[in-house]
Amino acid sequence: MKTIAIAGTFDTKAKEFLYLKDLIEEQGLKTLMINTGIFETSIVPDIDGKDIAQAVGVDFDEVVSRKDRAYATQVMSEGMEKLVPQLYEEGKFHGIISLGGSGGTAMVAPAMRALPIGVPKLIVSTMASGDVSRYIESSDLILMPSIVDVAGINSISTRIFANAAHAIAGMVNYDRPIHVQKKPLICATMFGLTTPCVEVAKEFLEDKGYEVLVFHATGTGGKTMESLIEQGFFAGVLDITTTEWADELIGGILNAGPHRLEAAAKAGVPQVVSLGALDMANFGSYDSVPDHLKERTLYRHNPMITLLRTNVDENIALGNKIGEKLNMATGPTALMIPLKGLSGIDIEGGPFHGPKEDAALFRAVREAITNEKVEIYEIDAHINDKEFALKAAQTLVAFMEKE
Repeated sequence: MKTIAIAGTFDTKAKEFLYLKDLIEEQGLKTLMINTGIFETSIVPDIDGKDIAQAVGVDFDEVVSRKDRAYATQVMSEGMEKLVPQLYEEGKFHGIISLGGSGGTAMVAPAMRALPIGVPKLIVSTMASGDVSRYIESSDLILMPSIVDVAGINSISTRIFANAAHAIAGMVNYDRPIHVQKKPLICATMFGLTTPCVEVAKEFLEDKGYEVLVFHATGTGGKTMESLIEQGFFAGVLDITTTEWADELIGGILNAGPHRLEAAAKAGVPQVVSLGALDMANFGSYDSVPDHLKERTLYRHNPMITLLRTNVDENIALGNKIGEKLNMATGPTALMIPLKGLSGIDIEGGPFHGPKEDAALFRAVREAITNEKVEIYEIDAHINDKEFALKAAQTLVAFMEKE
């Protein structure tokens, strides 16, 4: 019989968690009750606050006596992040669920993120709307809106909790064997405006016996890919679309943070990197573009996304930053420069065609790279030309076959 861990503040939400426990056990599953609360509760947990605090070497009695909510939340969060993966590795549970507001969600989300991808993990949360990236980060954690506050059993909460219980039970009970032929994994980055390049490269690599996982370069995609590279998932990296750096430097909405382009370099994973879609930074609807940028060259990609053409100074900064990251490389690395354009709209006759801006980028990145491990290829082609895509894929295969 499989087990679902139920984690949360039993001291303040005993009725809600007991209801969830009953719902899950009605599905023929066992439960592992983990109490992140620090005060007395009517629920007898399997794992209590002392166990959680002990995981990070903290005296639980001190946590209680301090009566400091922020401190208690920090200790419980750090303890859960360390203890929950250990419990999973010991086979104590097969999926995990929680209920909570901002504090409860913050306490359990790091622990769930620390679990392997594919382990069912779900939080019914009052925070499940708007920007939830700080809770999910690069994990497959599911946040379900609670609709009403997690404060009682009522006509709305009972339905939401029941849906959540059935969802986690279904995920845990789903045991259909998945037969996948094991092939070396390659990750690739793609944007709508670099899709033709990546599709050609992907087909070539798959014909060579590799499996290619494509990540959408929208901030979350880049962060997730970097995390999986760090975890050792990939034999090679085809980082065609580094556009997230434009958003990071200019203030766009699709940035992947300051550590983008570091994981493969540090791990020594063979990588082929290009400058895909660095001609643009992304903002929301046209009205969301900052006033000081509205006189710049803009392109309404769709009603929800407005693109800003990067200028010469920004491209110099981007070239320096890409060079800085590639200088960290400890394994085979190539930079592929497409001399005739960086995206589907940076092309002769296109709205972002900018030979002067592109030239500034190319010059800056060439001058910035000092690492002898980095090979630089200048291809007299557009990034979406078949010639460019095949050269990038062939270079990556050559790197991997030397390993």
